[in-house]
Amino acid sequence: MLQRFVDAAAVEAEIERVGSLSGAALRRRWQSEFGRPLPRGLTIDLLRRMIANRIQEEAFGTLDRATLKLLDGLARRDGARRGERNLKIGTVLVRDYHGRRHTVTVAPEGFVWEGKPYSSLSAIARAMTGTVWNGPRFFAVNPAAGNDPPVHGRRRARSAETQPSARASKTSPR
Repeated sequence: MLQRFVDAAAVEAEIERVGSLSGAALRRRWQSEFGRPLPRGLTIDLLRRMIANRIQEEAFGTLDRATLKLLDGLARRDGARRGERNLKIGTVLVRDYHGRRHTVTVAPEGFVWEGKPYSSLSAIARAMTGTVWNGPRFFAVNPAAGNDPPVHGRRRARSAETQPSARASKTSPR
């Protein structure tokens, strides 16, 4: 393996310089660093951080392939729970189902329903109904802004037998 000799002070100075660039200069720097147009929706702060990360990677190297694969897998797994993860600890979800009011509390390790911990809202919905449900949908938890799935036409309505009997409501601690 080839060992690199890098002046850490020079890298730090270049990162500080990037921090002082204007928006237009940052966009030009992005184009030269990454060789592609700037993605839409990046804030100036994120743009600066990404360029600084690239400078550090070029100077000191990047993570090994196994670590990158591990991090990618963790990000994909957690991405599936994105809507649930946006709930603050202590939030109470209230759901009326078959004439009974159910309350679920968001806990650090997942959710609590009837004094028992659960790892997901889907597991609680399954325990309540005896059938498989999308937990966030069952509890009417909307995904974070910008995380909504694309709509491709109209959905068919559920039959009366599978439709929940009432709507869920959310309350958040103060």
